[in-house]
Amino acid sequence: MKKSEFKAQIREEIINILEATQDDVDTQQKFNDELKTTAQLMKDAGMVDEGDDYEGPTARQAKKGDSVSTLANKLGETKREMKQVVKDYKKAEGEEKLQYVKRLKELTSIKKELEQLLDNPKPAYQDDAF
Repeated sequence: MKKSEFKAQIREEIINILEATQDDVDTQQKFNDELKTTAQLMKDAGMVDEGDDYEGPTARQAKKGDSVSTLANKLGETKREMKQVVKDYKKAEGEEKLQYVKRLKELTSIKKELEQLLDNPKPAYQDDAF
């Protein structure tokens, strides 16, 4: 097998792995609806304060001067972890699902911050003093 054929085969396989099927989209829609319902029920039951936020490190707290590729890698890792949490959520029952909901909210917050940093990267020459 030629090197170019091998590269093409690997590229096609990677694309096939990364493509989202309609079933994946439908499952994610159902999951999002379930998350909204669960969040509202928890709020109505007084189990969650509206001020509860993730207190761990955020993308903004990441080392200043992170390159775009580093941020993109972190975003990819976050998305992969979100997919794994969704799979675990589907298998879980009862109280265990609440832990996955909380983690997904944390990951969503991190993902949004990383996406914002990638969309509006801070120039390397910009000083925080100004």
